[in-house]
Amino acid sequence: MLYLVRMDVTLPTDLSAAETTALLAREKAYSQELQRDGRWKEIWRIVGEYANYSVFDVTDNDELHELLSGLPLFPHMRIHVTPLATHPSHI
Repeated sequence: MLYLVRMDVTLPTDLSAAETTALLAREKAYSQELQRDGRWKEIWRIVGEYANYSVFDVTDNDELHELLSGLPLFPHMRIHVTPLATHPSHI
C-alpha cells in the first residue's frame, strides 16, 4: 500500500548542540535504511518549513505505524497520513 505522509518537526529547545547532532544523525541513518530497502519511496522537503512529504510503500497500516514510531524524531513530530489508491485516469 502507498501512503503520503506529512511530517512536521519541532525540536525541543532544551537539547544541547551535541544531543541535536546525535539525534539527527540517528534519524538520517534510519530513514536512509528505509529508503534503500524500498519502503520509503520518496522524501520531499517543504520549502520554508521543518517538514517533509514522504511516500511509503508498505504492507499495511501496522507496518507504517511501526516504521514511523521507530523514527528517532518521532516524539518531536506531528504526522498526517493519507492512504493512496490508483487514480482511474492514471496511464
